[in-house]
Amino acid sequence: MRLHLVNPNTTQSMTDKIAAAARLVASEATTILPATSRMGPASIEGYYDDALALPGLIDAVARAEAEAVDGHIVACFDDTGVDAARALARAPVIGIGEAGFHMASLIAHRFAVVTTLSRSVPVIEANLDRYGLARRCARVRASDVAVLELEDPASDARARISAEIGRAVREDHAEAVVLGCAGMADLARALGEEHGVPVIDGVACAVALMEGLVRVGLATSKTGAYAAPRAKPYTGLLGDFAPRG
Repeated sequence: MRLHLVNPNTTQSMTDKIAAAARLVASEATTILPATSRMGPASIEGYYDDALALPGLIDAVARAEAEAVDGHIVACFDDTGVDAARALARAPVIGIGEAGFHMASLIAHRFAVVTTLSRSVPVIEANLDRYGLARRCARVRASDVAVLELEDPASDARARISAEIGRAVREDHAEAVVLGCAGMADLARALGEEHGVPVIDGVACAVALMEGLVRVGLATSKTGAYAAPRAKPYTGLLGDFAPRG
């Protein structure tokens, strides 16, 4: 099984971290194929960055489709461009935010999300509502950690995330906590042990779910919302990767 793991931002060190987390949980028969977006923001923090990351994500998915991968994992917790990728791709597409939420709902009555900056909270809340899981989420909390701080070993990002997890457990009565950024993937296990509740990394969850989809032979329905894009001229950023029907 060949799984395309795309980081929709342009920071290679984050891609390396995400790929390592994916390989830790992937089965021996699964090959993780990491990719870093070739265009767009260095980190994705809110609606503006989401919009500017889309062309690079579509470019990466189109390139991977040409290599006949079995599935695509979008490694941004905002689930940036997942709908567009599902329309373009023949292989199934999973976003790490949706994967983390669903896994949390299977092991806890109420869960919380601890993300990076406060501007990301409305994006995540909107996704929870859309996925029908808003009532299962006690609260979405911001740690006030910028995404790129997670790539700096000298920062106190881990301590601030841990403090927010502690507050989610004490004040929100969260029974599990979902980490709201792909750049936190390497922290989940240790933070779970520290706080005594499941701390969930969406990257690992997406790999496990994708392996299950592929094994049972399920792919995105191409009738309706995720039908293949119609052939038409696309000018500018998409270039040679515009759909041709």
